[in-house]
Amino acid sequence: MSVPVALAHDYATQRGGAERVALWLAQAFPDAPMYTTLYDPEGTFPEFGALDLRTTGLNRIGAFRRHHRLALPLLAPAVSAQRVQADVLLTSSTGWAHGYRGAERTVVYCHAPARWLYQRSRYLSGRDGAGLANRARRVLASGALTALTPALRGWDRRAADRADVYLANSTVTARAIREVYGIEAEVLPPPPAMLPGGEVQPVADLDSGFLLCVARLLPYKNVDVLVEAMGLLDGQTLVIVGDGPDRMRLQRMAEQVNASGAGRVVLLGRVADAELRWLYQGAGALVASSYEDYGLSPLEAGAFGKPSVVLGDGGYLDTVIDGVTGAFFAAPEAEKIAVAVADVTAQTWDTDVIRAHVAGFGLDRFISRLRTVTLECVNSSGAKRPRAA
Repeated sequence: MSVPVALAHDYATQRGGAERVALWLAQAFPDAPMYTTLYDPEGTFPEFGALDLRTTGLNRIGAFRRHHRLALPLLAPAVSAQRVQADVLLTSSTGWAHGYRGAERTVVYCHAPARWLYQRSRYLSGRDGAGLANRARRVLASGALTALTPALRGWDRRAADRADVYLANSTVTARAIREVYGIEAEVLPPPPAMLPGGEVQPVADLDSGFLLCVARLLPYKNVDVLVEAMGLLDGQTLVIVGDGPDRMRLQRMAEQVNASGAGRVVLLGRVADAELRWLYQGAGALVASSYEDYGLSPLEAGAFGKPSVVLGDGGYLDTVIDGVTGAFFAAPEAEKIAVAVADVTAQTWDTDVIRAHVAGFGLDRFISRLRTVTLECVNSSGAKRPRAA
């Protein structure tokens, strides 16, 4: 039986910004079922457990749930085989969820065109120290993608062409959508997920004023460069929140920095939301050195009145105002990061101005626009979204 609105998300196996957005889609349409390829309750946010999740047959294989990149060659046919029964499908997509078929109309909230097809060097990047098992998985995934890229690009672009409306999380993503698909997308930036006002729980023996990095520990996040920068900053402490396959290598690097007597590096792994609030409250500044399609963490830090020191590229150009809510460095290099950190920590920042900037990215605004766009599709049989010139 068809429903007015259904939702879709690539895979509910991680804790990241895309998963936060998928949960906000569910908040906008609380009665809607959500289609997804894989679901790992231990790997993602617990709120997914309360949703009507409809997974593909791939979900029966535990290795795929724990390591979704292993399933890359199988995800497109799995999505194509799982038909949606709805008037309108609203998707949270980085390359798979926009391929679901069966709905009368489709609205795509795009975090980025498929990275494994159009940004493969970043998606599968790695270093020799990241571990044999991780390197083996990257080799397998890269080999499979090389063979399948022509077919997957065709599948991906046909899926994009079927959509009625495209929304982008940032101006850099909107530009990529235009370049890859020839589609004009409305920019609708998501809100920060972590805000003051909730429960606060101390997590470590730390003096206030430390630098905070919140990121998945993947090689392309360039967290290692932040660790290197601590070796150039006497008396500074870097606290890293997040987990991932690069953690062991980063821990070894941190031990070397700590033994040098210069800066200090603390890896906490995953923390609860109450602990993360405590960390944002105690931080002096947020630091981030990866190229991001959307720069979410500076908004979370800004909600607590804290400035950010970030790479001056990608989605951070939308969420950080240089000299007002933080500062940019030109490249992910330890020396440049150290100089920017020293400049930011030597300044006094207007916390009211920083919080006012974050207020422009509110959740109510985001959900209201999602509902308006989606319900227009439910109630209208008008023309599809415009193509780029």
